[in-house]
Amino acid sequence: MEPVGGGGGASSAAERYRAEAARAFQHYLDRAAPHTAGRWAGTLLAAAVYALRVYYVQGFYVVSYGLGIYLLNLLIGFLSPMVDPELEALDQAGPALPTRGNDEFKPFIRRLPEFKFWYAITKAFCVAFVMTFFSVFDVPVFWPILLCYWIVLFVLTMKRQILHMVKYKYVPFSMGKQKYGGKKGPSTSGSKE
Repeated sequence: MEPVGGGGGASSAAERYRAEAARAFQHYLDRAAPHTAGRWAGTLLAAAVYALRVYYVQGFYVVSYGLGIYLLNLLIGFLSPMVDPELEALDQAGPALPTRGNDEFKPFIRRLPEFKFWYAITKAFCVAFVMTFFSVFDVPVFWPILLCYWIVLFVLTMKRQILHMVKYKYVPFSMGKQKYGGKKGPSTSGSKE
C-alpha cells in the first residue's frame, strides 16, 4: 500500500535509476571480460594517473601505503589455490593439488580469479585517486619509513608464498597450451643405409 504523502514515487524512481545504472555497468564489465590485455592496460593507466597525482601533490603517502598493503593482499589471493593443500592434507575431502608424481592431475583453481583480481585492483586505484582530493587523508609522515616497511613486508610475504608453492608443488601460472610427448613415430635418425 502506497503512503498517502506520495513520497514513494521519488524513491522508486531513484531505485529504478540505480538498478538501471547497475545493469548498464554490469553489461560493460561483461563485455570487457574477454579483453584481458585491454583491461590491464586501463589499470596501468589508472595506476600511472594515481602515481602522477601523488608525485605532483607530494603527499598522501599513507593512502599509498594502504593501497600497497591492499594490493599485496590481493596478490596473495591471486597466487593461492582455492583449497589450501595444508588443510587438505589434514581433511582429505574433495579435490586437492597433486603432491606426488603419481597423483592424478588436478587443475590449479585460484582463490581470487583473474577478473576479480583485476576489478579489485582497478577499483582500489580509483578509490585511492579520489581520496587524494580530500586533505583529511593527507597525514604527514616520513614516507621512506613506510616504503622500507612495505618492501620488507612484500619480501617476507612473497618468500612465504614461494616456499608454500615449492612445498606443495603448484605453479599458479600457465603459459599457453601444454604440449604432451605422446606417441612418437618411427625414428629415421638412427638408420643407415
